[in-house]
Amino acid sequence: MTALHTPSQALAGLWHAAGGEPAALDAVALTGAEPALPSSFAVGTAAQASIAAAALAAREIGCLRGGPAQQVMVDMHHAAVEFRSERYLRVNGEPPADPWDRIAGLYRCADGWVRLHTNFPHHRDGMLQLLGCAYDKAAVAEALSHWQAEALETAANEAGLCASALRRFEQWDAHPQARAVAALPVFDIERIGDAPPQPLPSLPAGAPPLHGLRVLDLTRVIAGPVAARTLAAHGAEVLLITGPHLPTIASLVPDTGRGKRAAQLDLRLPAERERLRGLVRQADVFLQGYRPGGLALLGFGAEALAALRPGLVVASLTAYGPAGPWAARHGYDSLVQAATGFNLAEAEAAGAAEPKVLPAQALDHASGYLLALGIQAALLRRAVEGGSWHVRVSLAQTARWLRGLGRVPGGWAAPEPAAEALQGWMETSESPFGRLQAVRHAGVLSVTPPRWQRPAVPLGTHAPAW
Repeated sequence: MTALHTPSQALAGLWHAAGGEPAALDAVALTGAEPALPSSFAVGTAAQASIAAAALAAREIGCLRGGPAQQVMVDMHHAAVEFRSERYLRVNGEPPADPWDRIAGLYRCADGWVRLHTNFPHHRDGMLQLLGCAYDKAAVAEALSHWQAEALETAANEAGLCASALRRFEQWDAHPQARAVAALPVFDIERIGDAPPQPLPSLPAGAPPLHGLRVLDLTRVIAGPVAARTLAAHGAEVLLITGPHLPTIASLVPDTGRGKRAAQLDLRLPAERERLRGLVRQADVFLQGYRPGGLALLGFGAEALAALRPGLVVASLTAYGPAGPWAARHGYDSLVQAATGFNLAEAEAAGAAEPKVLPAQALDHASGYLLALGIQAALLRRAVEGGSWHVRVSLAQTARWLRGLGRVPGGWAAPEPAAEALQGWMETSESPFGRLQAVRHAGVLSVTPPRWQRPAVPLGTHAPAW
């Protein structure tokens, strides 16, 4: 079993992967200790290290722009709470609607377990058609009891649906996709085009490090939106672009939409694609998290974007990484947890008879902060070296990183965060949704503390313009 990494070791590994100067780590103060959440995995360490790395990158951009040499401070327990920020959101004092569809979740099959993800209507309807049963959890359970888990996983994915068979770590490690992921770094930053250096303009007095940087956010659900939300917290101008015809999980928007303007474009239409190209020509970052190859088919692949706007930083989120037999497979945090071994490992650690999920959508949230880290590292390289850059993060690579941080002895005995501590980490703001109470960002800079200058807004509120 891998020895438990300290938060400082985890942070140093991420900072090295981003190409950061080791001396910058001296500016970081990490407080708190495991266990931060009830889990045998180092979820608190992953939260603290990934958030701290993203905040440190913002600090370095600020220094390059003539800003102050700030201290970076991250408390582990605050970071762990932010790793499940969607759980703590309150709108006018009430929790938002449950994002989970009523047939989503874990089921027994004839030879093991499977996880279904049916939160989008087309995935739900397709799964019911595949199983030939009613929209009822008991009916789904009965239908699945006659399937082999991996056969169901294969049939679902061939039909464009979302399901994963649960595997043990040793089963996942022997899988061809796991071997492909094992050959990859935790994330990668690749130069994909030539462009002259683009020094960042000096910061106005008191401005946050990412002031004036323009980010196009073409993501939904959690990981990608968290990345863009993090950049917005440090001053970036973020424009969220969604499609009016595409499904989303509306209850997540008030949490992940903080700091962003929100517009809609229907990229099936040539005129709307041209409007997006116009936005790209004036952007610094293009962040996308749709199914692999989906935007490329519409002319917005990484190389095409770099040709359109030399010097652009493109960031891509996938489920299983850029290589291997599952590279084109789409998926979500819960499915990757299941496929890569976490649910059965957690159950074994807890002495439970049934699979157990991680205490947060940890793969989603960690991937969001790793995207923010990689994007900022690429912006630093662009300022000095020039070039266009492609940052790639996948949930499966993040899963491998989390597993590599080691296990927390007795972690399942950890209590849930105390109510009084939670209150100290919350902020209240007015928005079109009503009065929002939500988790503040845990990646604190000493001179320009992170803040969202814009309230969350409903999708499509703004015009698609900078």
